Amino acid sequence: MGRSVLVVDDDPAYRAAVRALLEADGAYAVSEAASASAAVTEITRGKRPDLVLLDLGLPGEDVFAAAHELKALATDVVIVLCSVREADEFGGRIACSPAAGFLPKARLSAAALARFAAPDGAGHGQSRTGGETPHLGPEF
Repeated sequence: MGRSVLVVDDDPAYRAAVRALLEADGAYAVSEAASASAAVTEITRGKRPDLVLLDLGLPGEDVFAAAHELKALATDVVIVLCSVREADEFGGRIACSPAAGFLPKARLSAAALARFAAPDGAGHGQSRTGGETPHLGPEF
């Protein structure tokens, strides 16, 4: 397996679809968390993924605050925010976050996710929004 990615989403069907998509070519080892607080707990316990795919629609959670907390706990982790909504619906909050960028859920692919992770693992110089061809479909 290549890079490790923690998929943080409250929808188990979406997490399973992402796992299948990313593990299909062997480029990613995927772990899952159903909430941002669970992701923080995982990282606090020493499980440090290379990337965190963090859903902006987690119910009852301030995901932007969680992104800051995750980055403070693991400065080398690359955080990619995702949503069924488009980036412009979040105003400037994505740009002000510690995330490497944003990827609409319907456009998620292994290649799209890889573009956010620079060779040094820092995610520098990457787009703040994703522009890939849809791979998971509009139902997510």
